[in-house]
Amino acid sequence: MTESTPAQSLLNINALLDNPVFAGGFGLASLGAALAFARRGALTTAGMIRRRMLVNVEISQQDPAYPWILAWLSEPRPQTSFLAKRLTRINKLSVSTATSSTPNGATKASFFLQPGYGRHIVKYKHAYIAVSREKQSTAKTNTGEPHETVELTTLYAHRHIFEDIFTEARGLALQANEGKTVVYSVRNFDWVPLGEPRRKRPLGSVILDEGVKEGIVNDARDFLERRQWYVDRGIPYRRGYLLYGPPGSGKTSFIQALAGELDFSVAMINLSEVGVTDDKLAFLLTKLPERTIVLLEDADSAFVNRRKRDADGYGGATVTFSGLLNALDGLSASEERIAFLTTNHVELLDPALIRPGRVDMTVRIGEATRYQAAQMWDRFYGDIDTDGSNRERFLARLDGLGLFVDLNEGEALPRTSTAAIQGLFLFNKNDMEGAIAMAEGLIPPKLEAEK
Repeated sequence: MTESTPAQSLLNINALLDNPVFAGGFGLASLGAALAFARRGALTTAGMIRRRMLVNVEISQQDPAYPWILAWLSEPRPQTSFLAKRLTRINKLSVSTATSSTPNGATKASFFLQPGYGRHIVKYKHAYIAVSREKQSTAKTNTGEPHETVELTTLYAHRHIFEDIFTEARGLALQANEGKTVVYSVRNFDWVPLGEPRRKRPLGSVILDEGVKEGIVNDARDFLERRQWYVDRGIPYRRGYLLYGPPGSGKTSFIQALAGELDFSVAMINLSEVGVTDDKLAFLLTKLPERTIVLLEDADSAFVNRRKRDADGYGGATVTFSGLLNALDGLSASEERIAFLTTNHVELLDPALIRPGRVDMTVRIGEATRYQAAQMWDRFYGDIDTDGSNRERFLARLDGLGLFVDLNEGEALPRTSTAAIQGLFLFNKNDMEGAIAMAEGLIPPKLEAEK
């Protein structure tokens, strides 16, 4: 066998290069590799320049600032320069519709336009901002609703402008809800506004017995002013109230009015509702919206669920007694919280719930008293009953029906409710004589069970 010499190998390579087919293919491959390398280098360089020159902020739909940013983007911003007018046009919009009833019974609709999905450019102060609103490929497991994000991009030199944007967006949200109370309800594992924000209910519109309302309001104000006091002493910064009494006594109405007085929202959970379980309650209380009173209605239902079970030992997917205690004062309990519990059956409550730390203040809001009836009369008819003579006739009528009892004598409590008195006045809006004549209707009917 003969071995090839270096000179022969060189001749073979020269022969290959002289071959036009091989030379053409080699040239194309070399050119392709060079172009691919150049493209990759250009992309890497562009990415590096982008990272160095641009800054992005992504806002998820789950973040409280998400609706604020959408509302901020919808604000009109007149532009003076020719370039800004052309670049900042938003041609793709989405609409959010809200309906409400007018006094004449017609339905009023309001339309809220906001940037749709896609890419937009806005100019704020001296900076151009690229806006990208997109639906993600992932979705909420409980509803199947796709996740959404809004991404804001601007030059790195203008990164400090984002703080101004979020501050202004939050200010617009507060301005839109000024004079209103937002009521949240539970949807799966999220807090969602229950309809449109409601007008704040004046605290004076809820009439409780003398001194009761003022006591709760003063205690809540004192709690809000003592945050650092709690922190310095290592005490959990939360306050719990229990309001109990018969239906129609004004428990829920007072909580709504208190929220308006403190400039808070209200988050409602009905503990008797099927589907509100222990872990769901604990999770919801850890993600309350800021400055929100949590209202736990029908607190006695958790005790019923503890004591009464089906034959198979299952009592339904509802909150249990231990779950309620842990949510209020356990390891999963949230801080910076004002919680109200309401019940019509205080006798079903366990002393473990009422201890300080879980319930710090217990107040009975009971049947209507003479004081409440007089205050309600003045609120409805004070402008026409200037001397109060008809008010005294009305109170005397209720006395004659036995609806008022002197509590100092240790007798039974009064037997009518403020809701019943309000209903009587609403039926006789401008007719004092009619209200007095129909006062007998305030006596609660005796209902007998069917045989």
